[in-house]
Amino acid sequence: MQYRTLGRTGIKVSPYALGAMMFGAIGNPDHDDSIRIIHKALDAGINVVDTADMYSHGESEEIVGKALEGRRDDVVLATKLFHPMGDDPNRRGASRRWISTAVEDSLRRLRTDRIDLYQVHRPDPDTDVEETLSALTDLVRAGKVRAIGTSTMPASDIVEAQWVAERRGLERFRTEQPTYSILNRAIEAEVLPVAQRYGMGTLVYSPLAGGLLTGRARKGQQTDLRRAARFRHMNDERRLDAVGRIAPLAEEAGLPMTHLAMAFAIAHPGVSSALIGPRTMEQLDDLLAGVDVVLDDDLLDRIDEIVPPGTDIGTLDMAYRPPALLRPILRRRPVDERAAA
Repeated sequence: MQYRTLGRTGIKVSPYALGAMMFGAIGNPDHDDSIRIIHKALDAGINVVDTADMYSHGESEEIVGKALEGRRDDVVLATKLFHPMGDDPNRRGASRRWISTAVEDSLRRLRTDRIDLYQVHRPDPDTDVEETLSALTDLVRAGKVRAIGTSTMPASDIVEAQWVAERRGLERFRTEQPTYSILNRAIEAEVLPVAQRYGMGTLVYSPLAGGLLTGRARKGQQTDLRRAARFRHMNDERRLDAVGRIAPLAEEAGLPMTHLAMAFAIAHPGVSSALIGPRTMEQLDDLLAGVDVVLDDDLLDRIDEIVPPGTDIGTLDMAYRPPALLRPILRRRPVDERAAA
């Protein structure tokens, strides 16, 4: 496996990173089987394991912690915080109060004394970024965290955070974890160029477009995908139409759809690693078989014709939507002001 540098951190990472979201109650509840999957990924040369405190409410971190006993030094271990970890409104977000608690909880579940990459899972509009960076800086200086990163952060927020870090003498965010696939390419316009400009590595998630690029979902066909009933993006006709046009490219190239999709994701020079999230050993075996696939320029050009660079076709259900889009009050003047105009 050919390793890459994670931005300008100097850390060498495999082009595939193992995402641990499916280990635990929401995916594979068998701890022993999940551990075998993790070990096989490590044996194949994958050296990045990425989890989060909220995956199965801490169970994923516990499984990863057990799996890495005796192998911890060989792994770039990444986890995340932000989402609620209880009913208490302060057990969530990116405040100093919660960060100082959340990191200790993750360290305990992961059975380790340090986290190689600690990421803020979603932007927190209620917390000043200086507050977040200050708390994370203290963790780095204490040796509990080696590097810090973000996930789904808009390009403008990335720039603001870099400026704040420079002006206040704080640790910089070293990585970003955005969604990226053949169907979701919006980050090519700003996020990836900005990350490259600041020397940030990127660990992209959902390179299989939330399951649509596995080849098992086609327009007009019945599918047994478990996610189809749970996620609207699995039934988005625009996305299914695009999959119907991409599938013949894979067949022509003699590639499974999964291999085409993964090879596309890691072809961008701004991408450090693409996260795979197998739930079963069979899924892992399929993905590992395509790790050396390289797409030629002609095939990439043909993909560009179907999904133009920098554009999205539909949106993943779990994609980040900024407050300006979610809260009508932020995009509508008060009624009296509108009437006066």
